[in-house]
Amino acid sequence: MKPASSLFAALWLAAAGGPGVADGSPATATAAGTQSPAGGVPGVTNEALAHQYYMLQCQGCHRPDGTGTSASAPPMAGMVARFLAVSGGREYLGRVPGVATAVLSDAQLAELLNWTLFRFDAANVPADFNPYTAAEIGVLRRRPLRTEAAAVRAALVTELDQRPPAR
Repeated sequence: MKPASSLFAALWLAAAGGPGVADGSPATATAAGTQSPAGGVPGVTNEALAHQYYMLQCQGCHRPDGTGTSASAPPMAGMVARFLAVSGGREYLGRVPGVATAVLSDAQLAELLNWTLFRFDAANVPADFNPYTAAEIGVLRRRPLRTEAAAVRAALVTELDQRPPAR
């Protein structure tokens, strides 16, 4: 018998047009897939699959449009890539509890983070951005933030707010 969670994920992904089949076999969500077209998201080989990872792992709290809620999850829209501009911000994104403990492989998680940055905050992605890699995510998620996540985020946001506006 298949675990209910993997059966649910397979059926949901199949209905959404993603990997998996209607017979209920588990979806095979891997980083392999069709190559993004020229000009696609750096560090993402399959944008549709990265979007599905977002729907399954993040959207419940951060909402489909990345606006989040004051009660459960901070907004990503217009904000998430700003963390790349401050010391410790890149690491923070790979260590937040929902990221570090996600049931995705390091490669899948790297693609999800890269996709999220460009989907919700492309205007603030630095021109010299180096996409997250599986190896980097593997290191970051070994030290997940726990109860200190909100304080770390608040300190980073304070640092961001003190920066002069970008021109």
